Amino acid sequence: MSVLIVIPARYASTRYPGKPLVALTGASGKKQSLIERSWRAACAVSGVDRVVVATDDDRIREVAEGFGAEVVMTSETCANGTERCAEAHAALGGRYDVVVNLQGDAPLTPHWFVEGLVQGLKDMPEAEIATPVLRCDGATLNSLLGDRKAGRVGGTTAVFSADNRALYFSKEVVPYTGKPYTEAEMTPVFHHVGVYAYRPQALAQYPSWPVGPLEQLEGLEQLRFLENGRSVLCAEVEAKGREFWELNNPEDVPKLEAMMAKMGLE
Repeated sequence: MSVLIVIPARYASTRYPGKPLVALTGASGKKQSLIERSWRAACAVSGVDRVVVATDDDRIREVAEGFGAEVVMTSETCANGTERCAEAHAALGGRYDVVVNLQGDAPLTPHWFVEGLVQGLKDMPEAEIATPVLRCDGATLNSLLGDRKAGRVGGTTAVFSADNRALYFSKEVVPYTGKPYTEAEMTPVFHHVGVYAYRPQALAQYPSWPVGPLEQLEGLEQLRFLENGRSVLCAEVEAKGREFWELNNPEDVPKLEAMMAKMGLE
């Protein structure tokens, strides 16, 4: 099974313009751009045939090529990372069995998250897309709730059926728990990790589907699959002692840097 990882990156982010080029300082004091750290995370995944950065911006292309990444230029009309992945895959000949979307704002994504998604598609042939979910401990849940209370859009949560098929994704914290948790206590809330593994046929069809009301309201690209009746596998992954967070807002930079320092990530 051939695997392509695409790292979609755009400069003109509404919430955080220029985000892919933001420098993050690691445990050793080494500074690297967000896009480079995401690329290095992708290169650490086993069983992958090719890793590319997909962008529509020459500034990102120049930086990415500068640290050795292969870049595929895509159009400015891509509405989200999934559409950019579809365009990049087509530009590369559309010949891969699995296309992974490792979003450029998730540099702390452990390699086993992605490897678990590819395995999930192997194990569930009827699934057309797989995405990881991570059970929140009390500290993570409190951080999500804190973002919402402060009016910030932080992480995304997921709810799914007993056979791990996605029911819904939201930028709100779902399900409602109605009780406090200690920092180390495990909760019934699952943090959705912004990584996707697609079967090529579903990925190719995605840009032709209309944007539904749920995707429009939440601003979550994966909801287009659910609104079009497609099967999305939520693959539960384990942190294995690693902390995880995405760079969604400028306030997340010190949080990510603190996590890298704690984990000794350069």
